[in-house]
Amino acid sequence: MEMNNTVNILGSAYLAVEYMDGVLPENPFQPSLKHAWTYMIDNYTKFQIATWGSLFVHEFIYFSFCLPSFLFQFLPFMQRYKIQQDKPETWEKQWRCFKMLLFNHFCIQLPLICGTYYFTEFFNIPYDWDAMPRWPYLLAQCLGCAVVEDAWHYFLHRLLHHRRIYKHIHKVHHEFTAPFGMQAEYAHPAETLILGTGFFIGIIVFCNHVSMLWAWVACRLMETIDVHSGYDVPMNPLHLIPFYAGTRFHDFHHMNFVGNYASTFTWWDKLLKTDNQYNKHLLREYDMKKEQ
Repeated sequence: MEMNNTVNILGSAYLAVEYMDGVLPENPFQPSLKHAWTYMIDNYTKFQIATWGSLFVHEFIYFSFCLPSFLFQFLPFMQRYKIQQDKPETWEKQWRCFKMLLFNHFCIQLPLICGTYYFTEFFNIPYDWDAMPRWPYLLAQCLGCAVVEDAWHYFLHRLLHHRRIYKHIHKVHHEFTAPFGMQAEYAHPAETLILGTGFFIGIIVFCNHVSMLWAWVACRLMETIDVHSGYDVPMNPLHLIPFYAGTRFHDFHHMNFVGNYASTFTWWDKLLKTDNQYNKHLLREYDMKKEQ
């Protein structure tokens, strides 16, 4: 089976990395993590772990990552970092967004999450602690997933902006021209399925342990909530990632509606010149600062 071959290749690559310079140093949190993971395996079925565990991971991480930007609106000293300062968040917008999120999470995404167990069984994806990849390998897998998802997102997102399609689907996500973190997954159900497909492609290619699936969930949510936060906070560690788009890049997409279609990286927009309007915008901002 092709998937098993992929898993075997990735497993061999992992072993090569691990033993090239000896065993990697042990994570200080490893004993506690191992105890918690073993407890989970011993007390819950694979179906419960794959379904309810995945749902918990998604909901907990999503709203945890949304919390900082939600709190920023109440902190006056953080307003200097808000990109569109003339468009503050309102309770009405945030409540409407929250209700749509609950619908999407439990009526659209939960049925998809219910298929996780059958996916892991079909491809013999392990759950046990001993088969869990070490963190450098997990990060490499998540990077691979991000590259795959970014390519899918760019072309399908750009298609959703076509004038014959936009008003029927993607217009919902652009209801807020000044995005805020919780709005990251505020979208038409069809868009959730269309753009969400890119998330699953990477899993099909790279997943060799259920922990990798959860690691990719965490990475993807961290990225999409960051670029929708509306705040360009200095010293953001995500900016250390080469070609990372960041908050300003995607915030301009919501403000301008045209260009900057990629989800994570900037290379597709640069290659296909769909960042031209953004570059002109940056030049105007630079000239205005020089005149001040």
